[in-house]
Amino acid sequence: MSHPLLPITVFLSGGGRSLENLIDAQKRGELAVDFRLVISSSATVRGVQIARDAGIETLVINKKAHPDPDDYSQAMFQPCRDNASELVVMAGYLKHVLIPQDFENRVLNIHPSLLPSFGGPGMYGHHVHQAAIEKGVKVSGCTVHYVDNHYDNGPILHQRSCPVLPGDNADLLAKRVFEQECLALPEAIQLHYAKWIASQPA
Repeated sequence: MSHPLLPITVFLSGGGRSLENLIDAQKRGELAVDFRLVISSSATVRGVQIARDAGIETLVINKKAHPDPDDYSQAMFQPCRDNASELVVMAGYLKHVLIPQDFENRVLNIHPSLLPSFGGPGMYGHHVHQAAIEKGVKVSGCTVHYVDNHYDNGPILHQRSCPVLPGDNADLLAKRVFEQECLALPEAIQLHYAKWIASQPA
């Protein structure tokens, strides 16, 4: 008997490289997901086009239109309830949104460092890698964690590491970490999928 696919919604804010990677992993049979929806914080980013090209429904929700944090959370998560998504994947989603109680341990984020190092407000993208180099760390990597209502907090589900090499700058390190992100995020989703399947009634 074949298992059902994991219904997911993806939140993004930018170029959609992580979404593209997830779509490719699904096509290779490495990711047992059903993309129900992609929600973007901007209508003009490449991630929206990647979703549309893949035949995934898209929705744009601008945080400025929802200044109240609870209202913004409702706007973001009600579509996920409506489409019966089991998991929300933040794939380069840069806005802070409150996680409703019914989505606790059902929202995954990928962060480009080995948390708890180099996390928190303002620590995203280039800033993370620059901080790692300035600190002199010898190993970096990425972390996939369940999202709670604090920046880069929440239970860690999966991590992958890579070396920080002599002569690295933020761009070189970012490239090496992203290679690990492309492996770590699908792996983490599959880990969640296994837990979800195990929780299903026989």
